[in-house]
Amino acid sequence: MKQAILWSRILPLLFTVQCSLFTASAAGKYDNPDTIVVARDGTGEFRTVDEAIEVCRAFMDYHKVIFVKNGTYKEKLIIPQWLQNIEICGESVENTIITYDDHANVKVFLGTAAPRLQPMGTFRTYTLKIEGNDITLKNITIENNSARLGQAVALHTEGDRLVFINCRFIGHQDTVYTGMANTRLFFKDCYICGTTDFIFGPSTAWLENCTIESLVNSYVTAASTPKDQAYGYVFNNCRLIAKPEATQVYLGRPWRDYGYTLFMNCELGGHIRPAGWHHWEQHREQTARYMEYNNHGEGAKTSERVAWSRQLTKKEAEKITLATVMGGWMPEQ
Repeated sequence: MKQAILWSRILPLLFTVQCSLFTASAAGKYDNPDTIVVARDGTGEFRTVDEAIEVCRAFMDYHKVIFVKNGTYKEKLIIPQWLQNIEICGESVENTIITYDDHANVKVFLGTAAPRLQPMGTFRTYTLKIEGNDITLKNITIENNSARLGQAVALHTEGDRLVFINCRFIGHQDTVYTGMANTRLFFKDCYICGTTDFIFGPSTAWLENCTIESLVNSYVTAASTPKDQAYGYVFNNCRLIAKPEATQVYLGRPWRDYGYTLFMNCELGGHIRPAGWHHWEQHREQTARYMEYNNHGEGAKTSERVAWSRQLTKKEAEKITLATVMGGWMPEQ
């Protein structure tokens, strides 16, 4: 009888211990704020960035770093919406490269009722798509190295509070797509190059001290800022340069009626057209929000700017601050 009573007391304890051990073993090895190392040569914990992303816990409340050693990683990546507080940091911006080569006219099977081969379209061409919030990229190159056969996105963003520090975004048409309204992006000390509309979309983005290079005669930006969104693209202290063959480049054209783009305190090279801006469609001259302030360089002359763009006053420009544009969010720099 006593033995039966003893076992009745011990068994629950053993069950509790067993459950605890199972829970501990079931927890992910990488369920912690430690740094994960990725290396193509096998000297890291993973050989691909995708593998490192896959082991991150959903909705982390701590900051986790994926450190990517120098190398060329041919990967088409998604950081899903259930991941947050991740930093992907390259060993060096010039030599840590994530690249892929899709373009809009690549034929893929689309449709579920009657799948058939058809062009994939712009929005599936990304090399890196970021759906999650609070994601940071540092010291890394994101490239779409497809041939010039159609739109080809390198970076596609949908998350909020995204930070890009000392990164390179390389492509041709549609290099950087800021794809979700009412999301906030911060770029600092970055390099972005492309041909046509190579910074485009509806997000609010502040670009600080960035170099923007045009590869051919075309358009730098194509904002599609919603009417009820106060800010779109703000370029501050940036430098606009061009390849020798690019001599007639517009600062931007509105992809949608209320596109918002402001260049302030920027160096505008001689490749910028005297008119500055293009309307895309005539009626958008009435609604597009295109502005400049205190720019310099050969392309900053304002005497021949289109009448529907604006030069801000000093008082107006003083109100355009990072905190104001970012809606109170101050990105870590």
